[in-house]
Amino acid sequence: MKLPWKSGRITLVAAAAEDRKFSFFICCLTTFGTVAFALLHPQIIRYTIDSVIGTAPLDAPAFVHSIVENLGGLALLREHLWICALVFIAVALLAEICNLARNYTGFEIGETIAWRMRNALYAHIQKLPWNWHVSCQTGDIIQRCTTDVDNIRNFIQNNLSELMRTICVFAIAAAMMFSMDVFMSLVAMSLLPVILVFSILYFRRVSRKFNKADIAEGVMQAAAQENYTGVRVVRAFGREAWEMNKFSEKTQAHADIWVEIGKMLGLFWGAGDLLSGLQLAIVVAAGVFRSVSGDLTPGTFLAFYSYCNWMVWPVRQLGRILSDLSKTLVAANRVREILAEDPETDPQDALCPQIRGEICFNRVNFAYGSAEPVLRDISFTLKPGETMAILGGTGSGKSSLVHLLSRLYDLSDNNGSITIDSIDIRRISRAHLRRHIGLCLQEPFLFSKTIRENITAAKGSMEMAELHSAAAVAMVHETIEGFADGYNTVIGERGVTLSGGQKQRVAIARMLAGNAPVMIFDDSLSAVDTETDARIRAALRRRVKDAAVIIISHRISSLMQADKILILKGGAVEDIGSHRELIQREGTYRRIFEMQSSGIANGNVIAGNTGSATKGE
Repeated sequence: MKLPWKSGRITLVAAAAEDRKFSFFICCLTTFGTVAFALLHPQIIRYTIDSVIGTAPLDAPAFVHSIVENLGGLALLREHLWICALVFIAVALLAEICNLARNYTGFEIGETIAWRMRNALYAHIQKLPWNWHVSCQTGDIIQRCTTDVDNIRNFIQNNLSELMRTICVFAIAAAMMFSMDVFMSLVAMSLLPVILVFSILYFRRVSRKFNKADIAEGVMQAAAQENYTGVRVVRAFGREAWEMNKFSEKTQAHADIWVEIGKMLGLFWGAGDLLSGLQLAIVVAAGVFRSVSGDLTPGTFLAFYSYCNWMVWPVRQLGRILSDLSKTLVAANRVREILAEDPETDPQDALCPQIRGEICFNRVNFAYGSAEPVLRDISFTLKPGETMAILGGTGSGKSSLVHLLSRLYDLSDNNGSITIDSIDIRRISRAHLRRHIGLCLQEPFLFSKTIRENITAAKGSMEMAELHSAAAVAMVHETIEGFADGYNTVIGERGVTLSGGQKQRVAIARMLAGNAPVMIFDDSLSAVDTETDARIRAALRRRVKDAAVIIISHRISSLMQADKILILKGGAVEDIGSHRELIQREGTYRRIFEMQSSGIANGNVIAGNTGSATKGE
């Protein structure tokens, strides 16, 4: 989907409604018709009072004289006053028909723009790089994709045509008022400059407040989302009161901003009502004075008062429209900020080769931004059919290595190279590369769907025999069959109804279903018992014998069958070799093997933890 929406907030909305130009034209036309027909009512009342009921000559345009003559003249109208009433009703009916069409087209345009913005935002976010997702809060992103888009939609549906209607009211009412009495028109519009300046100052100030309110709402949603996601940890450590206080601080900050906005709205509405009432009072006083002196007929005075009421209405609407406009511009700017982020892109000559899985790291160095390097001079080769295990403490760079292989991060120039089948992975299309790399994490993410849908997510559709085979290798088939609904069991958000080990095994089955030539197990068996771990590894060796397999684990028993074992320490390779070779040499591997064999190791020692946690883990 093309996104020509980055140059500004108006461009953003215009691009979303690019094929609704005809609907917009109809909306403008019917808005003008609604106002024009409605503003004929005071003129009909004026002519009826002054020339039909009264005896004043008909002071009207030529086409009105022509219509009256065709109806039989003023004498006939005096005998049949119901004709005037019928004309009044007909004009009112036309105004309501135009208003109905205006509301319908405005609703259609608003929904179309909102639909396209949501789709464009969702599609664009899918393409943004991993480091953008890491730096953003989930609650804030959701708030921009929902509340901010709804603010734009609501303004277009409810206020855009109202703004056009306000402009038409000022233009048409002013024209009719000046055609009746110039002096009275100048009196009626004497306060408009004051109202205009006041509205502009209010608009500028309230825009900043709405921006702060949106930011505060995003922070509040992020706090709630984080709490709901980590509810098990909160309950386990008895942190409910602390979380409530933290959330209360966020909601209080959000409420304080809206209290300030409410005060500003109250000030504007109160001042608007005061100015509107003062305007009407001035018009009534001037109209009474001129009527008594004979310079103004009763019908004209009544029509003038009606038009002044029509002028008061836009003044009162202007505050709400401007406040909603400020919210809309803030929302459009927040949406535009996401769309302005550069997505992951591949060069036009990006390759989509047939991947066998021969992986080569050649003197790879990597750091997150300007931080200290988390990988230093990493080199190794892994061929299809081979299994390489990685052992290292927290912060040793194990996960960073996996991120680089799947191109969640890219190497910069002069920092080594990573190749698959002798092709630099930076020349391979990201989507193509990731489809051929199966990844199973220590904390797997499962969708709030059925077990079947979660396992087939990597492939889309599978035969039942293939589905059962993948689950059997992951040692979860019998567990699934034991559920009342079997593979059709809905597992809840993030797989909350499953145990940690069950979630890991379902995630392994999902990866196996993809039949990727490169498979990575990032401590993905940490939540299963040692016996099940051994059975899964044995089944995996039979299932993925042609794939290049990378296993990250803290259990020596999970690593010792690998063809080669890579020991990372402080982001560098401390040692590499087979289990038999490594236990014969002094080093981390031998020390951990001896500790685990004697059963005295604690969690940190087993992990080979030699330093504090860093972003490299």
